[in-house]
Amino acid sequence: MFDILKKQNTVENIPVELIIPNRFQPRRIFDDAELLTLAESIRENGLIQPISVRKIKGGFELIAGERRLRACKLIGRQKIEAIVYDIGDKDSAVWALIENLQRSDLGPFDEAEAIAKLIAAWSVPREEAAKRLGLAPSTLSNKLRLLKLEPEVRRIVTDNSLTERHARELLRIESSKGREEAAKHIAAKSLNVSETERYIDKLLENEKPKPKAAKYIVKDLRLFINTFEHAVEVMNSAGLCAVSTVTESEEKITYSVSIPKSKAFRTSAKPADDSAAPVRSASAPSVI
Repeated sequence: MFDILKKQNTVENIPVELIIPNRFQPRRIFDDAELLTLAESIRENGLIQPISVRKIKGGFELIAGERRLRACKLIGRQKIEAIVYDIGDKDSAVWALIENLQRSDLGPFDEAEAIAKLIAAWSVPREEAAKRLGLAPSTLSNKLRLLKLEPEVRRIVTDNSLTERHARELLRIESSKGREEAAKHIAAKSLNVSETERYIDKLLENEKPKPKAAKYIVKDLRLFINTFEHAVEVMNSAGLCAVSTVTESEEKITYSVSIPKSKAFRTSAKPADDSAAPVRSASAPSVI
């Protein structure tokens, strides 16, 4: 495509009112101060590099050079130098996207959207797109992941001039609300990337579920039945004549121990020293 474009190098003066923006322009934000500086430079020195357009019905569509076109409009220029190319929608889109990707001031989200559109336009796997753009596959994937952030989070990042690395740190937070609140905090405190990383580490640590207290899970009731039976044996060895019974219903298992009251309390001859003998009530309560 670019070999063909190089041959079409005729520069024309085109009325700015006949030029419409490129539908595939990835850039959403244009710095007003930079545009004014560029406009003054064009006023003093003229337009050094023509814009690129293509012919459409009723006029022209911009391919590349929107900042230059806007700057010329700011100083009231009626016409602008442009190279007219005969290309289709797909080639126009690819050129506009690549032209913007090669600029260092493209925002992280605009860049990610441009890459996604290029992959769609090229109809190639990410690995091939990364090769064409001169990026490592992991770098390209990290840029595309930014598109998972909600519009409000993107706005906070953009309005506060936070970096791509800030945005990637926000992706570590799972909830949309959590990402938005974190972005507001980072912006309000003007945290750098390292501070942001520590802040999010702390957030994630606090969100981890606290370990539940260990519970002893009984898998075999016989363990407890054996314990009860052993207790009954000890009672009987002491002469209590204890009897154990187990009943079972649909809702529960009941284990009970019965001891004759006559065996529950010791009875013996009156001791020689009355003061040393304990006093037992005739109505002493059952041990059960």
